[in-house]
Amino acid sequence: MSRVCELTGKKAMVGNNVSHAKNKTKRTFGANLIKKRFFIPGEDKWVTLKVSTSALKTINKVGIAAMLKDAKAKGFYK
Repeated sequence: MSRVCELTGKKAMVGNNVSHAKNKTKRTFGANLIKKRFFIPGEDKWVTLKVSTSALKTINKVGIAAMLKDAKAKGFYK
């Protein structure tokens, strides 16, 4: 499975390693992802999601049901 957040769609970015002599080589910056289980009271079931840590902070703020609804609307979660 790819390293993409299932709620926000965050994924790896591409950039450069820059040496002291200003030599540049390509590298990737991976997303900070965690595999986590959430309980959805409306459906009375547990779901396991691969989410970014910034999405976890948003889940704590607005709730898992609102995040799933928003992710479905944007097409990140099925």
